[in-house]
Amino acid sequence: MNPLFEQLRVQSRREFLTKSSLGLGAAALASLGGNFAHCATAPGLPGPPHFNPRIKRVIYLMQSGAPSQVDLFDYKPLLANKRGEEIPASVHMGQQSSTMTAGKGQPCLGAIAPIRQHGKSGAWISDFLPHTAGIVDDLCIVKSMKTEGVNHAPAMTFLLTGAMQPGRPSMGAWLSYGLGSDNEDLPTFCVMTSRDREGTCGQLFFDYYWGSGFLPTKHQGVQFRSGGDPVLYLSNPPGISPRVRRKILDSVAEMNKLQHERTGDPETLTRIAQYEMAYRMQTSVPELTDFSDEPQHVLDMYGPDVSRPGSYAFNCLMARRLAERNVRFIQLMHAGWDQHTNLPTQLVEQCRDTDQASAALVKDLKQRGLLEDTLVIWGGEFGRTPYGQGDINNKRKHGRDHHPNCFTIWMAGASVKSGLTYGQTDDYGYNIVENPVHIHDLQATVLSLLGVDHERLTFKFQGRHFRLTDVHGKVVQDLLTA
Repeated sequence: MNPLFEQLRVQSRREFLTKSSLGLGAAALASLGGNFAHCATAPGLPGPPHFNPRIKRVIYLMQSGAPSQVDLFDYKPLLANKRGEEIPASVHMGQQSSTMTAGKGQPCLGAIAPIRQHGKSGAWISDFLPHTAGIVDDLCIVKSMKTEGVNHAPAMTFLLTGAMQPGRPSMGAWLSYGLGSDNEDLPTFCVMTSRDREGTCGQLFFDYYWGSGFLPTKHQGVQFRSGGDPVLYLSNPPGISPRVRRKILDSVAEMNKLQHERTGDPETLTRIAQYEMAYRMQTSVPELTDFSDEPQHVLDMYGPDVSRPGSYAFNCLMARRLAERNVRFIQLMHAGWDQHTNLPTQLVEQCRDTDQASAALVKDLKQRGLLEDTLVIWGGEFGRTPYGQGDINNKRKHGRDHHPNCFTIWMAGASVKSGLTYGQTDDYGYNIVENPVHIHDLQATVLSLLGVDHERLTFKFQGRHFRLTDVHGKVVQDLLTA
């Protein structure tokens, strides 16, 4: 029989089953495939880890929209002293951040709240972040981050996938591909999203931020939702018992095995593993999202929003619970930091939404001994300009434009130097003058902590060997403990 005809015949059979009514049904199973696509529990590649890993997992607290480093971390008294004066041409050298401020002036704008030194390290932290200030000696603060994207989606895509165009695997997918899973009942790569309390501002979250790109689909991130089933199709449909579902899954697995024998498509084996993981998650996920076993003092530490599913605080506590269960890559994405004309009103709101829970996560991990093998990263896709956008004399309606030249992130974990402030910008906070850290350097450093050589973790696609860091990146050893 013609192989092409046979493949079409098998696909037609699958299409028929998708449209038929088999109780739980192949339609729901087909949907499961998309939502549990990375849930296979097989080990990773035979090569990695390439050397002794220092950590087991990463929690990325992504602040989408770009927090203003000038207002929160990078103290520049000169901006306040010269408020309203134009930043000298010798400093900005004709650079424009985005089309929103093209051809307009660049008036100096100092921090909108006091920034003070804290802890033994003396790191500068805004009064808007009192809880972060309380853990400052556990943090490694990098003030010299640099990226290439000037708009949100390309910059976020660059940070998470190493390229500004969609289609490349995300960092969590690369780690799933290279290292595999340490948990049989939960995904290797989990994603949660939240946004500012009023939902008044914030960027869209695209699936490719946690996609697998050209890697097998089993490596893509699994998104946990704030309403209904935490993961789609987790519950059995009405009238379907666990025993019946088990029989359906066994039958579908047999059909998929037959299909694999005929077509040799590796995605068919992935599909079998996906359905099995989905079945196990019916027990593991409800237990994961049930906070009734958490002591009240722990809930209080994360703040009042912790009881609201889908809030940033709820997701931070979920991140700790996922870390306890050996999930390798946990990606939290919080929108609302894009403050072009509402900086005075919205910056304080974003800090209230995220400050206490971010600090609580670090403290909680530390108290449980989990910070010793977990890396926590907090930061956005780029920074904000040291000059004002809009009418800076209007106390409520002004802000800052995008600024890829320099921005600040912080990290925490036993593998990075605590109490360290790394890198420096000029007196205007415009350009990096000491120890620049490119996005590819950050990616290489994260992979290194997990025992992965970023130059050796590759995948051949369309005749080329791709990697997360493209053809760039170096491990920033200055940030790491001996």
